[in-house]
Amino acid sequence: MASSSSTDRLSIASNVQGWNPQQVNTPPQYLGRKTLPIKRNDAEPLTREDLQYDLLYYIFADRTPAFVDPLAPGRPTVNFCDLYVNALYNSSKCSKVLKDKMVETPAFAIEFAKIALLTNVGRINTTMAFFPEMKTALRSYHPVPSLQKTDGNLQDAPRIKNCLKAALLPSEFKVPPPSSPAEVLEKVRAGQIPPTSVVNLIFVLANSNHAQTLAHTHFDAPLEFLDLFLPINLSSASRARAFLWLMFYYLQGPDKPNPFADELSRAQPGKVPRLNHLSREQMQQENVDPPEEIDWGRKMSAHRTKFLRDLVDEMEMERRKKKEPPPTAPPVSPPLTTEQLSAIRRQRMQRQGPSATASPAQNSRGSSHTHDYPVMRAAPDPRAQSSRMAPRSHYSENTAQERSMLEQAWHLTQTVDPLQDSDEEGDEHLRLDYGRRLRVLSRLRGKSPTPEPIPEPEPMPPQAMPTPMPGATDPSGGPHQSQFRVQLNQDAGDQGSGRLQQVHFWK
Repeated sequence: MASSSSTDRLSIASNVQGWNPQQVNTPPQYLGRKTLPIKRNDAEPLTREDLQYDLLYYIFADRTPAFVDPLAPGRPTVNFCDLYVNALYNSSKCSKVLKDKMVETPAFAIEFAKIALLTNVGRINTTMAFFPEMKTALRSYHPVPSLQKTDGNLQDAPRIKNCLKAALLPSEFKVPPPSSPAEVLEKVRAGQIPPTSVVNLIFVLANSNHAQTLAHTHFDAPLEFLDLFLPINLSSASRARAFLWLMFYYLQGPDKPNPFADELSRAQPGKVPRLNHLSREQMQQENVDPPEEIDWGRKMSAHRTKFLRDLVDEMEMERRKKKEPPPTAPPVSPPLTTEQLSAIRRQRMQRQGPSATASPAQNSRGSSHTHDYPVMRAAPDPRAQSSRMAPRSHYSENTAQERSMLEQAWHLTQTVDPLQDSDEEGDEHLRLDYGRRLRVLSRLRGKSPTPEPIPEPEPMPPQAMPTPMPGATDPSGGPHQSQFRVQLNQDAGDQGSGRLQQVHFWK
Protein backbone atom coordinates (compact mmCIF):
# COMPACT_ATOMS: atom_id res chain seq x y z
CA MET A 1 0.00 0.00 0.00
CA ALA A 2 2.75 2.37 0.97
CA SER A 3 4.83 1.38 -1.98
CA SER A 4 1.97 1.98 -4.39
CA SER A 5 1.34 5.42 -2.84
CA SER A 6 5.00 6.35 -3.21
CA THR A 7 4.95 5.20 -6.83
CA ASP A 8 1.88 7.34 -7.55
CA ARG A 9 3.53 10.41 -5.96
CA LEU A 10 6.64 10.02 -8.09
CA SER A 11 4.57 9.63 -11.26
CA ILE A 12 2.61 12.80 -10.44
CA ALA A 13 5.81 14.67 -9.77
CA SER A 14 7.28 13.49 -13.06
CA ASN A 15 4.24 14.72 -14.96
CA VAL A 16 4.16 18.07 -13.15
CA GLN A 17 7.85 18.82 -13.58
CA GLY A 18 7.58 18.58 -17.34
CA TRP A 19 11.33 19.01 -17.96
CA ASN A 20 14.50 16.95 -17.64
CA PRO A 21 17.05 18.37 -15.15
CA GLN A 22 19.84 17.23 -17.45
CA GLN A 23 18.61 19.78 -20.00
CA VAL A 24 19.78 22.71 -17.87
CA ASN A 25 22.51 24.53 -19.78
CA THR A 26 24.93 26.28 -17.45
CA PRO A 27 27.36 28.60 -19.29
CA PRO A 28 30.90 27.15 -19.39
CA GLN A 29 32.42 30.06 -17.49
CA TYR A 30 30.20 29.24 -14.49
CA LEU A 31 30.90 25.51 -14.23
CA GLY A 32 34.03 25.82 -12.09
CA ARG A 33 32.58 27.32 -8.92
CA LYS A 34 29.21 28.49 -7.70
CA THR A 35 30.10 31.84 -6.14
CA LEU A 36 30.36 33.12 -9.71
CA PRO A 37 31.20 36.84 -9.54
CA ILE A 38 30.59 38.84 -12.69
CA LYS A 39 33.81 39.40 -14.65
CA ARG A 40 34.08 42.62 -16.66
CA ASN A 41 36.87 45.02 -17.59
CA ASP A 42 37.09 48.51 -16.14
CA ALA A 43 34.49 50.95 -17.51
CA GLU A 44 32.54 48.09 -19.10
CA PRO A 45 28.80 48.34 -18.32
CA LEU A 46 26.92 45.59 -16.50
CA THR A 47 24.10 44.52 -18.79
CA ARG A 48 20.71 43.17 -17.82
CA GLU A 49 21.91 39.71 -18.71
CA ASP A 50 24.87 40.06 -16.35
CA LEU A 51 22.55 41.07 -13.52
CA GLN A 52 19.68 38.78 -14.51
CA TYR A 53 17.50 41.85 -14.27
CA ASP A 54 14.24 40.03 -14.92
CA LEU A 55 14.92 37.72 -11.99
CA LEU A 56 15.49 40.71 -9.70
CA TYR A 57 12.36 42.36 -11.02
CA TYR A 58 10.14 39.35 -10.21
CA ILE A 59 11.66 38.96 -6.74
CA PHE A 60 11.14 42.61 -5.70
CA ALA A 61 7.86 43.07 -7.57
CA ASP A 62 6.10 40.24 -5.70
CA ARG A 63 3.62 41.76 -3.22
CA THR A 64 2.76 38.64 -1.25
CA PRO A 65 2.76 39.57 2.49
CA ALA A 66 4.43 36.46 3.85
CA PHE A 67 7.34 37.54 6.08
CA VAL A 68 7.37 38.85 9.62
CA ASP A 69 9.50 41.99 9.88
CA PRO A 70 11.15 41.93 13.32
CA LEU A 71 12.63 45.42 12.88
CA ALA A 72 9.36 47.23 12.12
CA PRO A 73 7.09 48.47 14.93
CA GLY A 74 4.45 45.87 15.72
CA ARG A 75 6.27 43.14 13.73
CA PRO A 76 3.97 43.35 10.70
CA THR A 77 3.81 40.79 7.90
CA VAL A 78 5.37 42.32 4.78
CA ASN A 79 6.49 41.29 1.31
CA PHE A 80 10.07 40.39 0.52
CA CYS A 81 10.92 43.80 -0.97
CA ASP A 82 9.92 45.67 2.20
CA LEU A 83 11.63 43.08 4.39
CA TYR A 84 14.95 43.33 2.54
CA VAL A 85 14.96 47.12 2.15
CA ASN A 86 14.13 47.58 5.84
CA ALA A 87 16.96 45.23 6.81
CA LEU A 88 19.44 47.35 4.83
CA TYR A 89 18.02 50.57 6.23
CA ASN A 90 18.46 49.36 9.83
CA SER A 91 22.02 48.15 9.30
CA SER A 92 24.49 49.78 11.65
CA LYS A 93 26.83 50.34 8.69
CA CYS A 94 24.25 52.18 6.60
CA SER A 95 25.32 55.81 6.48
CA LYS A 96 22.97 58.68 7.24
CA VAL A 97 23.30 60.00 3.69
CA LEU A 98 22.27 56.64 2.29
CA LYS A 99 19.34 56.36 4.70
CA ASP A 100 18.11 59.83 3.80
CA LYS A 101 18.32 59.01 0.11
CA MET A 102 16.40 55.76 0.59
CA VAL A 103 13.59 57.61 2.38
CA GLU A 104 13.60 60.51 -0.06
CA THR A 105 13.63 58.32 -3.20
CA PRO A 106 11.94 54.90 -2.76
CA ALA A 107 12.94 53.94 -6.32
CA PHE A 108 16.60 54.34 -5.36
CA ALA A 109 16.00 52.18 -2.28
CA ILE A 110 14.80 49.34 -4.52
CA GLU A 111 17.72 49.81 -6.95
CA PHE A 112 20.15 49.71 -4.04
CA ALA A 113 18.42 46.60 -2.65
CA LYS A 114 18.78 44.81 -5.99
CA ILE A 115 22.50 45.49 -6.28
CA ALA A 116 22.87 44.55 -2.61
CA LEU A 117 21.13 41.20 -3.22
CA LEU A 118 23.61 40.39 -5.99
CA THR A 119 26.41 41.26 -3.57
CA ASN A 120 24.70 39.14 -0.94
CA VAL A 121 24.89 36.00 -3.09
CA GLY A 122 28.37 36.78 -4.46
CA ARG A 123 27.54 37.83 -8.00
CA ILE A 124 28.95 41.33 -7.42
CA ASN A 125 32.63 41.07 -6.56
CA THR A 126 34.10 43.35 -3.90
CA THR A 127 36.46 44.82 -6.51
CA MET A 128 33.60 46.61 -8.28
CA ALA A 129 32.62 50.24 -7.89
CA PHE A 130 29.73 52.18 -9.39
CA PHE A 131 30.91 55.82 -9.49
CA PRO A 132 33.24 56.94 -12.33
CA GLU A 133 35.52 59.20 -10.25
CA MET A 134 36.98 56.25 -8.37
CA LYS A 135 40.81 56.55 -8.29
CA THR A 136 42.03 53.41 -6.54
CA ALA A 137 43.56 50.73 -8.72
CA LEU A 138 42.16 47.99 -6.45
CA ARG A 139 38.65 48.35 -7.89
CA SER A 140 37.12 48.66 -11.33
CA TYR A 141 34.32 50.99 -12.34
CA HIS A 142 31.19 49.59 -13.99
CA PRO A 143 28.12 51.59 -14.97
CA VAL A 144 24.84 49.79 -14.26
CA PRO A 145 22.29 51.42 -16.59
CA SER A 146 19.31 49.32 -15.46
CA LEU A 147 19.90 50.10 -11.75
CA GLN A 148 21.10 53.71 -11.97
CA LYS A 149 17.99 55.47 -13.21
CA THR A 150 17.81 57.73 -10.15
CA ASP A 151 20.42 60.23 -8.99
CA GLY A 152 21.47 58.13 -6.02
CA ASN A 153 24.98 56.77 -5.50
CA LEU A 154 25.22 52.97 -5.45
CA GLN A 155 28.66 53.39 -3.83
CA ASP A 156 30.95 50.38 -4.28
CA ALA A 157 30.83 46.67 -3.46
CA PRO A 158 32.99 46.80 -0.28
CA ARG A 159 30.70 49.41 1.33
CA ILE A 160 27.63 47.45 0.26
CA LYS A 161 29.04 44.28 1.78
CA ASN A 162 29.89 46.04 5.04
CA CYS A 163 26.29 47.23 5.18
CA LEU A 164 25.08 43.67 4.59
CA LYS A 165 27.35 42.15 7.23
CA ALA A 166 25.93 44.51 9.85
CA ALA A 167 22.28 43.84 8.91
CA LEU A 168 21.52 41.55 11.84
CA LEU A 169 18.75 41.12 14.37
CA PRO A 170 19.22 42.99 17.65
CA SER A 171 19.80 39.70 19.50
CA GLU A 172 22.52 38.65 17.04
CA PHE A 173 24.90 41.45 18.09
CA LYS A 174 25.49 39.64 21.39
CA VAL A 175 25.12 36.02 20.22
CA PRO A 176 26.64 34.93 16.89
CA PRO A 177 23.99 34.41 14.21
CA PRO A 178 23.39 30.91 12.78
CA SER A 179 25.93 29.90 10.17
CA SER A 180 24.35 26.81 8.58
CA PRO A 181 20.89 25.82 7.29
CA ALA A 182 20.60 23.28 10.09
CA GLU A 183 21.18 25.94 12.77
CA VAL A 184 18.55 28.15 11.15
CA LEU A 185 15.95 25.37 11.18
CA GLU A 186 16.87 24.54 14.78
CA LYS A 187 16.00 28.07 15.88
CA VAL A 188 12.73 27.87 13.93
CA ARG A 189 11.72 24.65 15.68
CA ALA A 190 12.63 26.35 18.97
CA GLY A 191 9.97 28.94 18.23
CA GLN A 192 12.20 31.86 17.17
CA ILE A 193 10.51 33.50 14.19
CA PRO A 194 12.36 34.72 12.27
CA PRO A 195 15.45 32.71 13.29
CA THR A 196 17.86 35.27 11.71
CA SER A 197 17.83 38.28 9.45
CA VAL A 198 17.01 37.83 5.80
CA VAL A 199 20.48 39.11 4.84
CA ASN A 200 22.29 36.59 7.03
CA LEU A 201 20.07 33.77 5.74
CA ILE A 202 21.12 34.53 2.15
CA PHE A 203 24.78 34.55 3.23
CA VAL A 204 24.25 31.10 4.74
CA LEU A 205 22.50 29.65 1.68
CA ALA A 206 25.11 31.09 -0.70
CA ASN A 207 28.00 29.59 1.26
CA SER A 208 29.73 27.00 -0.87
CA ASN A 209 30.16 24.74 2.19
CA HIS A 210 26.41 24.10 2.19
CA ALA A 211 25.90 23.88 -1.56
CA GLN A 212 25.70 20.12 -1.75
CA THR A 213 23.32 19.86 1.21
CA LEU A 214 20.93 22.42 -0.25
CA ALA A 215 21.15 20.89 -3.72
CA HIS A 216 20.27 17.44 -2.41
CA THR A 217 17.44 18.74 -0.21
CA HIS A 218 15.71 21.28 -2.44
CA PHE A 219 16.86 20.79 -6.04
CA ASP A 220 17.32 18.10 -8.58
CA ALA A 221 20.83 17.48 -9.86
CA PRO A 222 22.75 19.30 -11.16
CA LEU A 223 21.01 22.46 -9.90
CA GLU A 224 22.20 24.37 -6.84
CA PHE A 225 21.02 27.47 -5.00
CA LEU A 226 23.38 29.85 -6.83
CA ASP A 227 22.18 28.63 -10.21
CA LEU A 228 19.06 30.70 -9.63
CA PHE A 229 21.14 33.87 -10.22
CA LEU A 230 23.00 32.69 -13.32
CA PRO A 231 22.09 33.25 -16.99
CA ILE A 232 20.79 29.71 -17.57
CA ASN A 233 17.89 28.34 -19.64
CA LEU A 234 15.34 28.54 -16.82
CA SER A 235 12.68 31.24 -16.80
CA SER A 236 13.25 34.25 -14.57
CA ALA A 237 9.75 34.09 -13.09
CA SER A 238 10.13 30.44 -11.99
CA ARG A 239 13.55 31.09 -10.50
CA ALA A 240 12.20 34.10 -8.57
CA ARG A 241 9.38 31.94 -7.19
CA ALA A 242 11.83 29.24 -6.11
CA PHE A 243 13.97 31.85 -4.31
CA LEU A 244 10.97 33.30 -2.44
CA TRP A 245 9.87 29.77 -1.53
CA LEU A 246 13.28 29.13 0.07
CA MET A 247 13.11 32.43 1.98
CA PHE A 248 9.75 31.53 3.48
CA TYR A 249 10.90 27.98 4.19
CA TYR A 250 13.79 29.12 6.39
CA LEU A 251 12.44 32.37 7.83
CA GLN A 252 8.89 31.32 8.71
CA GLY A 253 9.33 27.57 9.08
CA PRO A 254 9.04 24.45 6.88
CA ASP A 255 5.83 23.33 8.54
CA LYS A 256 3.77 26.41 7.69
CA PRO A 257 1.84 26.64 4.40
CA ASN A 258 4.17 28.23 1.91
CA PRO A 259 2.36 30.85 -0.21
CA PHE A 260 4.92 30.38 -3.00
CA ALA A 261 4.41 26.62 -3.33
CA ASP A 262 2.94 24.95 -6.38
CA GLU A 263 1.65 21.47 -7.09
CA LEU A 264 5.15 20.00 -7.35
CA SER A 265 6.40 21.43 -4.09
CA ARG A 266 3.26 20.29 -2.30
CA ALA A 267 3.62 16.81 -3.77
CA GLN A 268 7.31 16.68 -2.80
CA PRO A 269 7.80 18.40 0.57
CA GLY A 270 11.13 20.24 0.73
CA LYS A 271 11.43 20.66 -3.05
CA VAL A 272 11.30 24.05 -4.69
CA PRO A 273 8.46 24.92 -7.11
CA ARG A 274 8.71 23.96 -10.73
CA LEU A 275 11.46 25.59 -12.80
CA ASN A 276 10.38 26.18 -16.39
CA HIS A 277 12.78 25.32 -19.16
CA LEU A 278 13.43 27.86 -21.92
CA SER A 279 14.55 27.45 -25.49
CA ARG A 280 17.35 29.54 -26.95
CA GLU A 281 14.86 31.89 -28.59
CA GLN A 282 12.95 32.32 -25.31
CA MET A 283 16.18 33.07 -23.45
CA GLN A 284 16.99 35.84 -25.92
CA GLN A 285 13.67 37.49 -25.12
CA GLU A 286 14.61 37.93 -21.45
CA ASN A 287 16.98 40.55 -20.00
CA VAL A 288 16.99 42.73 -23.13
CA ASP A 289 18.80 46.07 -22.79
CA PRO A 290 16.77 49.00 -24.15
CA PRO A 291 18.59 51.46 -26.47
CA GLU A 292 18.62 54.30 -23.93
CA GLU A 293 20.42 52.12 -21.39
CA ILE A 294 23.00 51.08 -23.99
CA ASP A 295 23.66 54.72 -24.88
CA TRP A 296 23.94 55.74 -21.23
CA GLY A 297 26.39 52.92 -20.55
CA ARG A 298 28.59 54.01 -23.47
CA LYS A 299 28.48 57.61 -22.29
CA MET A 300 29.59 56.67 -18.79
CA SER A 301 32.33 54.43 -20.18
CA ALA A 302 33.67 57.34 -22.23
CA HIS A 303 33.50 59.58 -19.15
CA ARG A 304 35.48 57.02 -17.18
CA THR A 305 38.09 56.72 -19.93
CA LYS A 306 38.58 60.50 -20.02
CA PHE A 307 38.84 60.63 -16.23
CA LEU A 308 41.53 57.94 -16.21
CA ARG A 309 43.46 59.68 -19.01
CA ASP A 310 43.47 62.96 -17.10
CA LEU A 311 44.46 61.14 -13.92
CA VAL A 312 47.39 59.43 -15.65
CA ASP A 313 48.57 62.72 -17.14
CA GLU A 314 48.43 64.39 -13.74
CA MET A 315 50.40 61.56 -12.13
CA GLU A 316 52.98 61.70 -14.90
CA MET A 317 53.48 65.43 -14.37
CA GLU A 318 53.93 64.90 -10.64
CA ARG A 319 56.44 62.12 -11.31
CA ARG A 320 58.45 64.36 -13.62
CA LYS A 321 58.45 67.17 -11.08
CA LYS A 322 59.80 64.83 -8.44
CA LYS A 323 62.40 63.40 -10.82
CA GLU A 324 63.72 66.73 -12.09
CA PRO A 325 65.97 68.62 -9.67
CA PRO A 326 64.49 71.82 -8.33
CA PRO A 327 65.80 75.00 -9.98
CA THR A 328 68.77 76.43 -8.15
CA ALA A 329 68.51 79.93 -6.86
CA PRO A 330 70.81 82.50 -8.52
CA PRO A 331 73.98 83.17 -6.53
CA VAL A 332 73.67 86.07 -4.17
CA SER A 333 76.57 88.48 -4.42
CA PRO A 334 78.07 89.60 -1.12
CA PRO A 335 77.25 93.14 -0.02
CA LEU A 336 79.60 95.82 -1.32
CA THR A 337 81.97 97.47 1.06
CA THR A 338 82.29 101.21 1.51
CA GLU A 339 85.46 101.31 -0.57
CA GLN A 340 83.74 99.46 -3.44
CA LEU A 341 80.75 101.81 -3.33
CA SER A 342 83.12 104.81 -3.40
CA ALA A 343 84.95 103.38 -6.42
CA ILE A 344 81.68 102.78 -8.25
CA ARG A 345 80.53 106.32 -7.47
CA ARG A 346 83.78 107.82 -8.76
CA GLN A 347 83.41 105.91 -12.03
CA ARG A 348 79.83 107.16 -12.34
CA MET A 349 80.89 110.75 -11.74
CA GLN A 350 83.67 110.44 -14.31
CA ARG A 351 81.12 109.31 -16.91
CA GLN A 352 78.91 112.35 -16.10
CA GLY A 353 81.46 114.93 -17.36
CA PRO A 354 84.27 117.19 -16.32
CA SER A 355 82.27 118.69 -13.47
CA ALA A 356 82.21 115.34 -11.68
CA THR A 357 85.92 114.62 -12.01
CA ALA A 358 87.19 116.77 -9.19
CA SER A 359 90.50 115.71 -7.72
CA PRO A 360 90.47 113.68 -4.53
CA ALA A 361 92.28 116.56 -2.80
CA GLN A 362 89.44 118.90 -3.64
CA ASN A 363 86.76 116.40 -2.63
CA SER A 364 88.42 115.08 0.50
CA ARG A 365 86.50 115.29 3.70
CA GLY A 366 87.40 118.27 5.83
CA SER A 367 89.01 120.28 3.04
CA SER A 368 88.33 123.96 3.37
CA HIS A 369 86.66 124.56 0.04
CA THR A 370 83.86 122.08 0.76
CA HIS A 371 82.63 124.42 3.46
CA ASP A 372 82.93 127.63 1.44
CA TYR A 373 79.94 128.99 -0.43
CA PRO A 374 80.25 131.66 -3.13
CA VAL A 375 77.39 133.72 -1.84
CA MET A 376 77.04 136.91 0.20
CA ARG A 377 80.77 137.44 0.66
CA ALA A 378 81.74 140.27 3.00
CA ALA A 379 84.59 142.67 2.32
CA PRO A 380 87.91 141.40 3.66
CA ASP A 381 88.82 142.64 7.10
CA PRO A 382 91.94 144.80 6.88
CA ARG A 383 93.05 143.49 10.24
CA ALA A 384 92.96 139.92 9.07
CA GLN A 385 94.40 140.25 5.58
CA SER A 386 97.94 140.47 6.87
CA SER A 387 97.68 137.23 8.80
CA ARG A 388 95.44 135.22 6.51
CA MET A 389 96.05 133.52 3.27
CA ALA A 390 94.30 134.79 0.23
CA PRO A 391 91.18 132.79 -0.55
CA ARG A 392 91.41 130.41 -3.49
CA SER A 393 89.27 130.56 -6.53
CA HIS A 394 87.17 127.43 -6.12
CA TYR A 395 85.49 127.15 -9.44
CA SER A 396 84.18 129.10 -12.33
CA GLU A 397 80.57 128.50 -13.09
CA ASN A 398 79.71 127.47 -16.56
CA THR A 399 76.40 129.03 -17.32
CA ALA A 400 75.85 126.68 -20.23
CA GLN A 401 75.94 123.66 -17.90
CA GLU A 402 74.26 125.22 -14.89
CA ARG A 403 71.40 123.17 -13.38
CA SER A 404 68.27 124.48 -11.79
CA MET A 405 67.40 123.53 -8.22
CA LEU A 406 64.85 120.97 -9.48
CA GLU A 407 67.32 119.46 -11.94
CA GLN A 408 69.97 119.28 -9.21
CA ALA A 409 67.53 117.56 -6.84
CA TRP A 410 66.63 115.02 -9.55
CA HIS A 411 70.33 114.50 -10.32
CA LEU A 412 71.06 113.75 -6.66
CA THR A 413 68.25 111.18 -6.38
CA GLN A 414 69.60 109.35 -9.43
CA THR A 415 73.34 109.40 -8.72
CA VAL A 416 73.97 109.76 -4.99
CA ASP A 417 73.90 106.94 -2.45
CA PRO A 418 71.85 108.23 0.52
CA LEU A 419 73.82 106.01 2.90
CA GLN A 420 77.15 107.58 1.96
CA ASP A 421 78.52 110.71 3.61
CA SER A 422 77.63 113.67 1.37
CA ASP A 423 81.03 115.34 1.99
CA GLU A 424 82.61 112.94 -0.49
CA GLU A 425 80.27 113.99 -3.32
CA GLY A 426 80.78 117.76 -3.53
CA ASP A 427 81.06 119.30 -7.00
CA GLU A 428 80.36 122.66 -8.62
CA HIS A 429 76.69 122.00 -9.09
CA LEU A 430 76.30 120.96 -5.47
CA ARG A 431 78.03 124.10 -4.17
CA LEU A 432 75.92 126.22 -6.47
CA ASP A 433 72.79 124.52 -5.11
CA TYR A 434 73.92 125.22 -1.53
CA GLY A 435 74.49 128.87 -2.40
CA ARG A 436 70.98 129.17 -3.78
CA ARG A 437 69.55 127.62 -0.66
CA LEU A 438 71.48 130.08 1.53
CA ARG A 439 70.18 133.02 -0.48
CA VAL A 440 66.61 131.78 -0.02
CA LEU A 441 67.19 131.45 3.73
CA SER A 442 68.72 134.95 3.85
CA ARG A 443 65.70 136.50 2.17
CA LEU A 444 63.34 134.65 4.51
CA ARG A 445 65.25 135.67 7.67
CA GLY A 446 66.07 139.24 6.50
CA LYS A 447 69.72 138.86 7.48
CA SER A 448 72.77 136.78 6.84
CA PRO A 449 72.39 133.16 8.03
CA THR A 450 75.36 133.47 10.39
CA PRO A 451 75.59 134.02 14.14
CA GLU A 452 76.93 137.29 15.48
CA PRO A 453 80.77 137.19 15.66
CA ILE A 454 82.83 138.08 18.70
CA PRO A 455 84.74 141.33 18.18
CA GLU A 456 88.17 139.97 19.14
CA PRO A 457 88.87 136.69 17.41
CA GLU A 458 91.49 134.32 18.64
CA PRO A 459 94.68 134.03 16.60
CA MET A 460 94.49 131.21 14.10
CA PRO A 461 96.92 128.31 14.25
CA PRO A 462 99.24 128.06 11.27
CA GLN A 463 97.63 124.78 10.05
CA ALA A 464 94.15 126.24 9.56
CA MET A 465 93.08 127.96 6.38
CA PRO A 466 90.88 131.05 6.55
CA THR A 467 87.57 130.90 4.90
CA PRO A 468 85.57 134.04 4.18
CA MET A 469 81.96 133.75 5.20
CA PRO A 470 79.07 136.14 4.94
CA GLY A 471 80.07 139.16 7.06
CA ALA A 472 78.48 140.80 10.01
CA THR A 473 79.18 144.11 11.65
CA ASP A 474 80.98 144.25 14.97
CA PRO A 475 79.74 146.35 17.88
CA SER A 476 81.75 149.35 16.61
CA GLY A 477 79.71 149.33 13.45
CA GLY A 478 82.56 148.39 11.07
CA PRO A 479 82.58 145.34 8.92
CA HIS A 480 84.15 142.27 10.42
CA GLN A 481 85.08 139.00 8.69
CA SER A 482 83.71 135.99 10.64
CA GLN A 483 85.82 132.87 10.74
CA PHE A 484 85.84 129.29 11.90
CA ARG A 485 88.89 127.20 12.55
CA VAL A 486 89.67 123.62 11.70
CA GLN A 487 92.21 121.67 13.68
CA LEU A 488 93.76 118.82 11.78
CA ASN A 489 95.29 115.72 13.17
CA GLN A 490 98.97 116.36 13.68
CA ASP A 491 99.93 112.66 13.60
CA ALA A 492 102.33 111.75 10.86
CA GLY A 493 100.02 109.08 9.46
CA ASP A 494 97.10 111.55 9.09
CA GLN A 495 98.97 114.51 7.63
CA GLY A 496 97.76 115.40 4.19
CA SER A 497 94.70 113.18 4.50
CA GLY A 498 92.37 116.09 5.06
CA ARG A 499 90.39 114.23 7.78
CA LEU A 500 88.37 116.57 9.94
CA GLN A 501 89.34 115.95 13.56
CA GLN A 502 87.83 118.89 15.40
CA VAL A 503 85.67 121.89 14.51
CA HIS A 504 85.88 125.04 16.65
CA PHE A 505 82.60 126.82 16.50
CA TRP A 506 82.22 130.49 16.26
CA LYS A 507 84.01 132.42 18.96
